[in-house]
Amino acid sequence: MSVIWFECKVKYKKTHETGEQKMTTDTYLLDAVSYTEAEARISEEMTAYTSEDFRIMNIKVANFSEVHPFENSDRWFKSKVSLVALDEESGKEKKTNIYLLVQANDVKEAFENTTKAMEETMGDYSIPSITESPILDVFPYFSDEEEQLEKFNVLDADESSEPETAEDTEEVV
Repeated sequence: MSVIWFECKVKYKKTHETGEQKMTTDTYLLDAVSYTEAEARISEEMTAYTSEDFRIMNIKVANFSEVHPFENSDRWFKSKVSLVALDEESGKEKKTNIYLLVQANDVKEAFENTTKAMEETMGDYSIPSITESPILDVFPYFSDEEEQLEKFNVLDADESSEPETAEDTEEVV
């Protein structure tokens, strides 16, 4: 199942470094299955983030194919990646653009991180543009239940790969 990313703009009072509070509109990214779930999730995240009242100003589907967080990075960059394929009928190159959201500290690092994210790609590609994104934070969907289920499935798979003993395979006549 593919992930649908939603950009959510939220307006709230933010305390600045000077100590004064100003109304601010910030953009956040989260994955959800619908607009309704996206609204519920951003409300939940913002309630944990601020004690002030907030308003959800806009929710829209984002066009990111993938999101790549990197440690020790504090900003998000939108990388346009052009995948190059050869059209066998016409013999011409065909470019398909995808967009990655990559975490980095500056544009140079964003380019390097985009290249790292594309390491497994078999085909040719180019990176025509990288721009800083207004997104402050990303909230991927991952519940504790999924984590526990994943651990259970790994344990279950390990147990099922054990060889059977002669006692286990005896036929009852």
